[in-house]
Amino acid sequence: GDITIVAFDKTGTLTEGKPRLLATEPMPGEDDKAALTLAAALQAGSTHALADALRQAAEGLALPRATNARVVAGRGVTAGIGSSQYALGTPKMMLEAGLDISALAAAAARHTQEGATISYLAETVPQQRLLALFAFADQLRPTARSAVDALHALGIRSLMLTGDNKGAAARIAAELGLDDIRAELLPDDKTHAIAALKADGAKVAMVGDGVNDAPALAAADLGLAMATGTDVAIETAGIALMRGDPALVPQAIGLARATCRKIKENLAWAFIFNLLGIPLAAFGYLSPIIAGGAMALSSVAVVTNALTLNRW
Repeated sequence: GDITIVAFDKTGTLTEGKPRLLATEPMPGEDDKAALTLAAALQAGSTHALADALRQAAEGLALPRATNARVVAGRGVTAGIGSSQYALGTPKMMLEAGLDISALAAAAARHTQEGATISYLAETVPQQRLLALFAFADQLRPTARSAVDALHALGIRSLMLTGDNKGAAARIAAELGLDDIRAELLPDDKTHAIAALKADGAKVAMVGDGVNDAPALAAADLGLAMATGTDVAIETAGIALMRGDPALVPQAIGLARATCRKIKENLAWAFIFNLLGIPLAAFGYLSPIIAGGAMALSSVAVVTNALTLNRW
């Protein structure tokens, strides 16, 4: 009930978590179908939402076998196909590998302005060369805007913590009316963002659904996990929302506040009965029969008041 700011993950929390491939932008001289085939092969064993989108887009294509696949947390995946090594992931991953992505900068800017998530495909061995860009779109959950509005009505700020690019994050923040965004974050960055908010005196709730959200869920004053998310997120969080619905977040906080009010009201009822009864008993004006009746009436009053939460 004391929460002052709610931090949301994006994919699978504010969005449906079912992205689709919008476009494939190959480098000059590269084939878009060949690039899609390679990308889908790299993601053959992945459970990531973007991997599902690539595999669906490549349905019907003959995929080569990828070997030694390795997930780089918050960045992407690397694997070998034949005698070559490939990387598929974020712009940050490409830049850290020493790849020049400027040739596709215009295409990336165009798609990010439309709110798309961007991934790059590159060959890293035996030569380093950029192959293609992939743009993905994910639908916002229908109740995401009403959830943010309900939090504002409770006097609670809203924040989005995402590993996605700044363009896509800004577009979603504008649509939902979020107070703040932090984009292009790694899992550790989310945890540090939560710690910084707490250091400033905020009471922070984190809402997420994925493995990458678990550290932030644990670091927050309150972790809320979507029941449609991963087991590790649900186990880490203090509250599991039984539907994949962000509107349950302000409802949970509202119910907590209502419960705290009832606790205080019930304590008041108990004190009132005792404040009236003790002096009367001390001066001999309260028989044991009336005292017993008052005690029962006190319990009935407290339980009846608590049961009014059913109307919340």
